[in-house]
Amino acid sequence: MVVKPKIRGFICTTAHPEGCKAIVGEQIEYVKNKGKISGPQKVLVIGASMGYGLASRISAAYGCGASTIGVIFDKQGSESKPASAGWYNTAAFEEFAHKDSLYAKTINGDAFSREIKEETIALIKKDLGKVDMVVYSLAAPRRTTSDGTVYSSVLKTTGKEFTNKTIDVKTGAVSEVTISPATEQEIFATVKVMGGEDWKEWIGALKAADAIEDGAVTVAYSYIGPELTHPIYKDGSIGRAKAHLAETAKEITKSISGVSAYVSVNKALVTQSSSAIPIVPLYISILYKIMKEMGIHEGCIEQMYRMFAEKLYGGSVVTDEEGLIRMDDWEMRGDVQNKISEIWNNISDDTIGECADLDGYRTDFNRLFGFDAEGVDYEADTDTAAGIESLA
Repeated sequence: MVVKPKIRGFICTTAHPEGCKAIVGEQIEYVKNKGKISGPQKVLVIGASMGYGLASRISAAYGCGASTIGVIFDKQGSESKPASAGWYNTAAFEEFAHKDSLYAKTINGDAFSREIKEETIALIKKDLGKVDMVVYSLAAPRRTTSDGTVYSSVLKTTGKEFTNKTIDVKTGAVSEVTISPATEQEIFATVKVMGGEDWKEWIGALKAADAIEDGAVTVAYSYIGPELTHPIYKDGSIGRAKAHLAETAKEITKSISGVSAYVSVNKALVTQSSSAIPIVPLYISILYKIMKEMGIHEGCIEQMYRMFAEKLYGGSVVTDEEGLIRMDDWEMRGDVQNKISEIWNNISDDTIGECADLDGYRTDFNRLFGFDAEGVDYEADTDTAAGIESLA
């Protein structure tokens, strides 16, 4: 079938298999051209199909030569309906990896569940023995715990409502949005979904099964952002969850012997998650323009390769005074943030074209789903029933 983007709000309901494959191939070529890293050799990536998780898997495999197991939660396509983008990304990664004689297997299912943890551990024990790195990169809207309770996360402020500028990415219209505060129950549920509880359960289960090496590293991903976005992010419901994630890193390091846990604070990028947060798309559009003009813009793969090469496996782990890995170091530079503040105060419908990289934002959003890739014929029929090799 011919696959076209169908966008509803901040979600695209279609994905293009050949486009996804081309974009995964671009990321692999980037890492190949950057050179080898003396890093982990047996890596588990939980949340491996898109964004930072996928880029971590590519960096581990092609930067370090690592065997990788990925845990994803994606939908397979058919001849009449495309799969999810994460499915096509994973199928493409495995195809490339196997051609390059790299071990790569994938488990598809709910990473929060006990069953998927057990299935993953069994595969590790069977094929790898133990892993020496665990990347935790889940970005789920809800979680079902072992007792059957379903928790859903919310993107709200805390304490009081917050009003600021936002943008309609489709039309480019700048307006104001007011975000209501979360209830204590909503905050609790958001921490349950996006905090560190499940991360710690994974590491504990791996340790109990003797499936993780002494000296292993585990990393989870977070965002802090500038003061401008603090009410909706750092000080909002999602920020409470990310604070819990950071505390969990300390708990894992302290309570699970032989494992060092870190949180990497990454740069703001266009992801399915960030697209859903009011105010943030406008901030990202301005950020993109400034960082591109300064020659310091990075996407997911550039961030993750630099994290592996310079922050985690460059000799000693590089953190700030709070123990956080700061991959947002270029975003948070004073010269970058000062320019954003100047633009933010004056941005309007009339100035959006010259003050923000809205085209770059839209392109990155489309590329999440395999569209806008170079060299792909989007008018041609494509096989939407592509399979993942290790699941075949």
